Amino acid sequence: MKDTSGAPVLGRTSLKRLGIVMVPTVVAAGALTVLMANGAIAVGLDISGQTAQMKVGKLVGTGFAQYGGQVTTAKGAVPTAVSAFATATITGGLCQSVTTPTPFGNITMTLTATKASAGNLIINLQSLQADEADFGNIDIGVDASQINGSATGAQGQAGLFGQQADTATLTNIRQVSNSTSAGSFDLTGMSLSLSSGGGCFS
Repeated sequence: MKDTSGAPVLGRTSLKRLGIVMVPTVVAAGALTVLMANGAIAVGLDISGQTAQMKVGKLVGTGFAQYGGQVTTAKGAVPTAVSAFATATITGGLCQSVTTPTPFGNITMTLTATKASAGNLIINLQSLQADEADFGNIDIGVDASQINGSATGAQGQAGLFGQQADTATLTNIRQVSNSTSAGSFDLTGMSLSLSSGGGCFS
């Protein structure tokens, strides 16, 4: 971690103790997300206008980064908080759901897994909540274009605010995301179901 003068400060950082205004991120995807072989979201990529709900028990990641970005939908550009990990491991359960209007009414597709792991993970977020978020060797206020050590392609626009950390641990996560990409994504105990209601936050 570095202070405002740029001097290094040793030790771990707790989000609650520091009161950092940070949208740390969180993970994962599955059959409901965009998985891209190179682990980076292409410029101008068209995505659906929908968002996905996700709940995660615990995420432990390395090479964390965050900065402002946007995604392009059929309705135009949408601002997002981009969160990225070089590697991420999820335990304690994963749930992701998307509700879609159909001629039969609203149908919710829900994917669950007991655990998961991902590499070169990039998530475009609208919101994120976590009971606890701890960061190791965090650097807040780095130029978004100078972020390094995270997922391939995880850099923002020059001159804009960014933050990065060697490690990140988040527990009891609830997030709403526009899109997710990963170079690799492995699920254990996966299940996919359709229902007329509900979702991960219900």
